[in-house]
Amino acid sequence: MKFTETRLKGAFLVELEALGDERGFFARSWCEREFREHGLDPALVQCNISFNKAAGTLRGMHYQAAPHAEAKLVRCTQGAIYDVVVDLRPESESYCAWIAYELTAQNHRMVFVPAGCAHGFQTLEPDSEVFYQMSAAYDAASARGVRWNDPAFAITWPRADPILSERDAAFADFKR
Repeated sequence: MKFTETRLKGAFLVELEALGDERGFFARSWCEREFREHGLDPALVQCNISFNKAAGTLRGMHYQAAPHAEAKLVRCTQGAIYDVVVDLRPESESYCAWIAYELTAQNHRMVFVPAGCAHGFQTLEPDSEVFYQMSAAYDAASARGVRWNDPAFAITWPRADPILSERDAAFADFKR
């Protein structure tokens, strides 16, 4: 795997190193040792799948508060998404900054989201599926979110008219 640190400390773009032949390819998508060598939380306690019927579906921006803060490794296994990470760590040099990457079933890219950052995505194609590997189990009492269009972050989304859940649309303004 190729690890490229982003401008958000601890957030990485992870690209597979595919070994191909006439049958297709083989690639490692997880290695505890390699993640640990890059200073990333190698804990893996839960995996989730999000299937999204329509292009323009937006899920996010979600995170879990301490003591159940979670790191995530996110990959699009079908279709395509615009994947966004917002740094919510007050001590971070990139506090309130965001990054975004296009993740597709074809490019096999992954994003490592460190604990303390919010994560969300917007689907670019219908029938898009997202696979998450989590460092902490879901804890409803710790579940939090920030609004996708909060002016505190000024995230640029591919579509300005997303399909949202009531919960995601109702997150309050972020206060620094």
